[in-house]
Amino acid sequence: MRTWLVIAIAALVLGVLSGVPAYETSTPRETWQEIAWPFPRDGWPAGRAFRCNAVACGGDIEVYIRPKLGFCNCTTGVADDDEVDRVADVDLISTQFVPLQAGKAVRVADMPGRMRTYDLKIGDGVPHGAIGIAVSHRCDLLVAAAQGRGDAAVVQRAALQLLASAETARWLKFAMNTQ
Repeated sequence: MRTWLVIAIAALVLGVLSGVPAYETSTPRETWQEIAWPFPRDGWPAGRAFRCNAVACGGDIEVYIRPKLGFCNCTTGVADDDEVDRVADVDLISTQFVPLQAGKAVRVADMPGRMRTYDLKIGDGVPHGAIGIAVSHRCDLLVAAAQGRGDAAVVQRAALQLLASAETARWLKFAMNTQ
């Protein structure tokens, strides 16, 4: 009877210990928390804002997304980098932003547009990277701006992952009336 009790306890301990790695790998590595829209009111409605911590995203990163309905060239959509600089809301984060390179074409929730990376100067004195994204659907514009301490490439990767997530893509399509 005693050996059966020892075997049962050993099996239980091994079962619990083998379940810990399975639980840890099932936990999402990137965790986005929705936060309040941090910018003052302007001519457009507030959008949605998200924060990801340094451990999950490689840096403390914030992403700000909102539609600007009726604010796009119906024929050409988002035509060039100057338009991304003007409309992508990077200036809400800091008016001191400098493009790092020419922008590139991007698709977000099946909407075409452009994205561009920036260096930002913010009052904390720490270098910040940013990305501006502007995509269009018919005559409507969807913009996203993201910022974080350090490298713009890290910010870009995290922001694009958030925008590509199924839940965010559903909301984007709903907000832009593209479903």
